[in-house]
Amino acid sequence: MNVQAWTFVMVALSFALYIGVALWSKARSTGDFYVAGSNVHPIVNGMATAADWMSAASFIAMAGMISFMGRDGSVYLLGWTGGYVLLALLLAPYLRKFGKYTVPDFVGDRYYSQLARIVAVVCAVFVSFTYVAGQMRGVGIVFSRFLSVSVETGVLIGMGIVFFYAVLGGMKGITYTQVAQYCVLIFAYLVPAIFISILITGHAIPQLGLGAKIADGSGMYLLDRLNGLNEALGFNRYTDGSKTTIDVFFITAALMLGTAGLPHVIIRFYTVRKASEARISAGWALLFIAILYTTAPAVAVFARTNLLKTVRYEQNGELTDVKYEDVPTWFRNWEATGLITFNDVNGDGKIQYRGPKSDVQNELEIDRDIMVLANPEIAKLPNWVVGLVAAGGLAAALSTAAGLLLVISTAVAHDLLKGAIVPTLSEKRELIAARIAAGVAVCIAGYFGINPPDFVAPVVAFAFGLAASSFFPAIVMGIFSKRMNKAGAVSGMIVGITFTAAYIIYFKFINPALNTPENWWWGISPEGIGTLGMALNFIVAIGVAAVTPPPPAEVQALVDDIRVP
Repeated sequence: MNVQAWTFVMVALSFALYIGVALWSKARSTGDFYVAGSNVHPIVNGMATAADWMSAASFIAMAGMISFMGRDGSVYLLGWTGGYVLLALLLAPYLRKFGKYTVPDFVGDRYYSQLARIVAVVCAVFVSFTYVAGQMRGVGIVFSRFLSVSVETGVLIGMGIVFFYAVLGGMKGITYTQVAQYCVLIFAYLVPAIFISILITGHAIPQLGLGAKIADGSGMYLLDRLNGLNEALGFNRYTDGSKTTIDVFFITAALMLGTAGLPHVIIRFYTVRKASEARISAGWALLFIAILYTTAPAVAVFARTNLLKTVRYEQNGELTDVKYEDVPTWFRNWEATGLITFNDVNGDGKIQYRGPKSDVQNELEIDRDIMVLANPEIAKLPNWVVGLVAAGGLAAALSTAAGLLLVISTAVAHDLLKGAIVPTLSEKRELIAARIAAGVAVCIAGYFGINPPDFVAPVVAFAFGLAASSFFPAIVMGIFSKRMNKAGAVSGMIVGITFTAAYIIYFKFINPALNTPENWWWGISPEGIGTLGMALNFIVAIGVAAVTPPPPAEVQALVDDIRVP
């Protein structure tokens, strides 16, 4: 069978599995819908958390970013893995012991204020929509290439699938669906990585292949070959970084601290029976996550090497540009999606792929988000592997999108509608409201998927920055500071997220021409500004709390009780 037929088979089988699981685990109460009845086994929850965590940014975009950025791309690995450890050790067990469904629930009760709850709801919705835009773009990219539809149509198909099992099953349906999605996505990620590692280096373990010699008898290490190819084309050496130390620090910190403030990840720790199981499930999730994250750098190097060898070939000891008429089938397939564009500036019929250090004009533009998906085709792997990767990419994007949409619907129905506007709302009506909110959220998410502000990974990085600047200080001080009051927490959240959002919007939308290191404040990029926003949040919150009355005695006692093992 050809690639498209295999893709139809793989995607259809995986979707049938997800829908079947959603029907089997349909939510029948608000407890099922919000936290899966708080009765999920820690290992199952760990696998579901890993799927929730490993979004399109992890599966599709991260290795693609690293393949183009080289060492600079390590900020995504460091930030996202370190952040999960921070979340598991510092926050998850305490939030689980508090016993509420959502982060706005915690903020509203801990800071004894409906205003605090409403501000937290607004932050949760804002962060979640920013994050889900990246997932929907990932869905559109997969469908546009492998099902021969437009990106817009691909996003609409993804919306329909997510709407079905997120709205029907709620957290209970999503949890067990995400277990299935994790199995699909990790298998789809590892199979081509192992195949390509064997082809290039002779090592079956990709992590070892990354630092090994090429299996062509030359005795050259893979990274040395890649550095040479990059330099020959006018790019930076792959193993050298170009980002400043301060920007690397701020981006990594924003990703780490944003992890600890992401509502769709935190809510997963409410689905287990008790706080000790929250710790156990966090450990299992870290193990499941590490399998993909330690493989990603190898996938990035394999993809970059194969790409450069595709557009340049060796002849009589010299590298020569490939003629456009001789490009392989995979190139033309992706070109048809508009995610690869070739502009023959000098009219010589050859593809001149050049970096900023070259004297020759670059004629080839490649969307970074296609690298993982195109990798099996570039390496000439069997068609069924290509279809498997497509199914894995969809699993990664849809699992996280479902978790985010549930956060949005919960924030609207449980935290805003019942928690602040109609406290007497019945459970049945609350469940209906949650499903309606999820449906509306799917439509808005689809719009952002069709009109994304950037590549998948940077869009997701913006969401992490917004989470770091809004939720992280409020949660940390809510757990560890008896003196932090509602005035301080609310002021900090408003200042933090407003500053961070304004900085991102200014450089990415209002004045994108100024989005360069020379114009950034202290050299901090929009992806890293959330760390500064978080610092402002802490400063404002502590300052306001110091000049306003302390929390009531019962709230201070609650803070003490949360930290008791």
